[in-house]
Amino acid sequence: MSIQSKHFLNDPDTLVVDSLQGLCTVNTQLAFDKENKVVYVASQDRSKVALICGGGSGHEPAHAGFVGDGILTAAVCGNIFASPNSSQVKRGIDLVENEKGTVIIVKNYTGDILNFGLAKEQYAAQHPDKADRVKFVIVGDDVAVGKTQGKIVGRRGLAGTVLVYKVAGALAKRGASLDEVYDIAQWVASRVGTIGVGLEHCHVPGTAAGESHLNPSEIEIGMGIHNEPGHRRLSPVPPLKDLLPQLVEFLTVTTDAERSFLPFKNDGSDRVVLLVNNLGGVSELELAGVVSEARRALEAKKVKIERVIAGTFMTSLNMPGFSITTLLLPSSSEAGPGVPDTSLLLSLLDEPANVPGWKWTAGTVPPPAEAIASQAKSQTSSASREDLVLLRASQPEAFDAALERACQALIAAEPEITRMDNIAGDGDCGLTLKAGASAVLKGVKEGRISGKDVVRSVIAIAQVAEEQMGGTSGALYSIFFSALAQGLQAHHSGSQALDPALWAAALSSALTKLYTYTRARPPSRTLVDPLAAFVSAFAEAQGANFAEAAKKAAEAAVKTQDLEAKAGRSAYVEGDRLKEERVPDPGAWGVKVILEGLLGQ
Repeated sequence: MSIQSKHFLNDPDTLVVDSLQGLCTVNTQLAFDKENKVVYVASQDRSKVALICGGGSGHEPAHAGFVGDGILTAAVCGNIFASPNSSQVKRGIDLVENEKGTVIIVKNYTGDILNFGLAKEQYAAQHPDKADRVKFVIVGDDVAVGKTQGKIVGRRGLAGTVLVYKVAGALAKRGASLDEVYDIAQWVASRVGTIGVGLEHCHVPGTAAGESHLNPSEIEIGMGIHNEPGHRRLSPVPPLKDLLPQLVEFLTVTTDAERSFLPFKNDGSDRVVLLVNNLGGVSELELAGVVSEARRALEAKKVKIERVIAGTFMTSLNMPGFSITTLLLPSSSEAGPGVPDTSLLLSLLDEPANVPGWKWTAGTVPPPAEAIASQAKSQTSSASREDLVLLRASQPEAFDAALERACQALIAAEPEITRMDNIAGDGDCGLTLKAGASAVLKGVKEGRISGKDVVRSVIAIAQVAEEQMGGTSGALYSIFFSALAQGLQAHHSGSQALDPALWAAALSSALTKLYTYTRARPPSRTLVDPLAAFVSAFAEAQGANFAEAAKKAAEAAVKTQDLEAKAGRSAYVEGDRLKEERVPDPGAWGVKVILEGLLGQ
């Protein structure tokens, strides 16, 4: 896959300052020292411990997005992927000076440690009476870097750092002492592990557009948040159900001498907080799927999840990837001095934080997976009630055969309808109709849809449209067929056999009901055009000439190629393009295919 190298900005050189000014516009608690790129709480409570963090930009909302009531007091920001210098950090320490002291929390990257550490030592040299009031916490939670490889530099700091911010910040807000805040930050830092995975590296604004680092079929496990290479690559890209167990193994393993970082017991007694983090380019839809599979993978190892936190916390610009973090909570055998109580840790994580970077959390143990997946108690549907009228097609076998022909015709027409919709819509019409046709065809073959019981069959087709097709066309078809079932029952004369006049009356009433829910009227370049042409012609002839009515519908479908779109998704397509392409409306074409299939053409 290609690297996304286009960005929304004024100038790469001003991007960080522009972004921080925007953040301060959103979060009115903040003040901004533009020269030093320090974002800090404007009205700080100086009777409480202050927390400072920072590092290179490009990891938003980390770090500045966590500054505010309940987490951090200040963030010192460098350029993209570059540590701020010690003068910037020194300014940050000065800005948050207070009665109790300050805890500096940084990720384990050499530049951050050197510059933040230098600033701390400079502050201590200039204020010897306050030297013991600034403490330093380093977070290295990356489990992809083996112990031999990281022997000197240690593990990289990743999204687990955010959990250190949250716990320490909430404790500081409660008025804890400097040592208490520092000790709990150190403890949490020692118990977090993170593993990331990416589909591609990211692009740094202002640099030359890069080439793809990964093949289209590859993913990289253990990729760093500054485009550092990962631990290994996998190809083809595995489904989440196969990928997440591998990632969880990195976090929980105790038999691998290189990666046994956390003291998991793996005996069913382990309890964790799970953090699923978007590295910048993953949709919410996909991220929720990651949460689901991460939960399954941990529970498969008999790890109990006490809290689940998910969202965008620490990114790598626009990297299409995610990371999972586990905070291993203390076991009963660990209770003692220096070990925080589990209930305290969870309460600190649950405590609301008034900052834009921290996401909503439930504050409770997730419900059992079986409870989430459980089905509602089955209820007798309206289609099986005894008060439905039993109506038979005049020739049930011919009715079934006609439905099969129409379904097969729609399935065969899918590529052509998809081609039309790629021009005139969003490209899914062919597949939507094919899905509906396949489900109806299955119902016919299984006998659930049959000419022997037309009303229930029409209701079943309406349910197929609703459940299997979805979207606008699924809703329109479902409304029409539901209304058709109503019409058949309302206009029948007591006979169990259906005649053409009853079909004509029922179809007319169904179209009238459909008009209640759509503004489309012929000519509108929608499926309404051929549907209305068919119903009108069929009703005019009292159902006596299906072939002529189907012909009128086909003509109306063809004419949509020259119509201006007034409704449906085609209304949003640039008009000249539709005129140039002269492509019929795909939904209208689908109606034409259905009617011709029913007729046997």
